[in-house]
Amino acid sequence: MYDFDTILNRRGTNSEKWNVAPGELPMWVADMDFRTAPEIIDAVTRKADSGVYGYTSVPPEFAKAIASWWYKRHAWEVDPAWVSYALGVVPAISSLIRTFTKSSGNVLVQTPVYNMFFNCIRNSGRKAVTNDLVYENGEFRIDWEDLEAKLADPKTSLFILCNPQNPTGQVWSREDLARMGQLAAANDVVVIADEIHCDLTTPGIRYIPFASIDETCANNAITLVSPTKAFNIPGLQTSAVIASNEDLRGQARQSLRRDDLNEPNAFAIEAAIAAFTKSQRWLDELRVYIHRNKEQLTDFLARNLPQLYVVPSQATYLPWVDFSAIVDDTTELTEFIRKETGLFINPGALYGDNGKAFVRINVACPSAVLQDGLYRLRTGIDAWVARAEETKREGAPEDASEGQAQQDTLLSVRGGRDERKPHIL
Repeated sequence: MYDFDTILNRRGTNSEKWNVAPGELPMWVADMDFRTAPEIIDAVTRKADSGVYGYTSVPPEFAKAIASWWYKRHAWEVDPAWVSYALGVVPAISSLIRTFTKSSGNVLVQTPVYNMFFNCIRNSGRKAVTNDLVYENGEFRIDWEDLEAKLADPKTSLFILCNPQNPTGQVWSREDLARMGQLAAANDVVVIADEIHCDLTTPGIRYIPFASIDETCANNAITLVSPTKAFNIPGLQTSAVIASNEDLRGQARQSLRRDDLNEPNAFAIEAAIAAFTKSQRWLDELRVYIHRNKEQLTDFLARNLPQLYVVPSQATYLPWVDFSAIVDDTTELTEFIRKETGLFINPGALYGDNGKAFVRINVACPSAVLQDGLYRLRTGIDAWVARAEETKREGAPEDASEGQAQQDTLLSVRGGRDERKPHIL
């Protein structure tokens, strides 16, 4: 059994996530509050003990480890020759955008989606075109008519597919992936499949690599993978670019060389190999723990804040929560909650216009820390509602606060609550 319950003190460690004020609890960026697998720690420690951290080359074992993992874990036969090292998924995406699109060209994404996609596109001088996922009956689905029309636009030459989807946590079906692949290929649109969250599925659920669907998908895909999310080593900045199509692979490698993204730091390779060859049992236990945390969040909200709805997810540790019964846009609310309680969570507007009524919450933390965050969330919403009541008593105009009428729906939520708990951080 591995320990996921110990609360780690990450303050003062140059942690981006924990670079917050005293008393604040960050549950925003996709970074876990767990020690990584012992096998990875051992590999990094051995490298550190050598005392020499010179320029590092990528050995054949790196590609072999990835090929073996994707075959055994995900039933995708990857030739090690298809694998290229990259400094990280986001830098690789930026580089590939500049290679596979023309200046001012379109890059298609499906919103709500990981906000860094927009940064990569705009910083490269391209235009982000969105195929907004349709939210119906508490779930997201693809608007196929809209997707086909936007892929057919001559200015669109690249489609960034998030598989599994972040932030909705959806694991795309084989049928959906095949249909997306057929539409992209028919319109000569190259697919970049960002599959960084693929190993963080709910126990019993398996994701399907886009390029494994059929020859059409395989010949038109560049797949990006990494151990950084699943094994909590994003600071080691390591990823892989996989392409079976020789032409796409050659262009991708040239792109990575041009942007100096193909040279690893001294610890990245050892960590990645240890992750994919020795750390499967740790990952399996982690997935169970994350699933229990998701259940803890869902249960708490059902009993304490039933107006909030947790969108069903099959992957990631980032539940996507529907706040539409309270507000139309969670930006102001999340800022208010942080100010009132110290809880730092992500407003859905970061992920696209159709995410405005949602919040993304990171539950990859010890259960006790999650419980602290949930109590803070409830406290913050109670304070938000109390402020709304006070505004009404003072005779403020009816439209003084956006979404005020929706906030009133929470006023009746008083019963069935847990005993108030103190903050632990």
